[in-house]
Amino acid sequence: MQNQINPTPITQLVQQIRSAEQTQAKEVKIPIQQARQLALTLAEMQDKLIRDYETLYTDLKNSVANETVTVSMDGGGFEAG
Repeated sequence: MQNQINPTPITQLVQQIRSAEQTQAKEVKIPIQQARQLALTLAEMQDKLIRDYETLYTDLKNSVANETVTVSMDGGGFEAG
């Protein structure tokens, strides 16, 4: 099992933005350590999304490549009525 991504830095940023909106602040400042953690979390999430996408694409591609399609034709016929 892979390590879980810790979303705490994202949650903290969202809370800070909400607080800034409520107080009608013009900007949000975060310490460099918090910015570093946020950047790391976002990079981990992006990496996981890319890996999940690649896995899904590969599985779908293999599934389609291994799929067998059977077409039957009986020739039909015409009847005068």
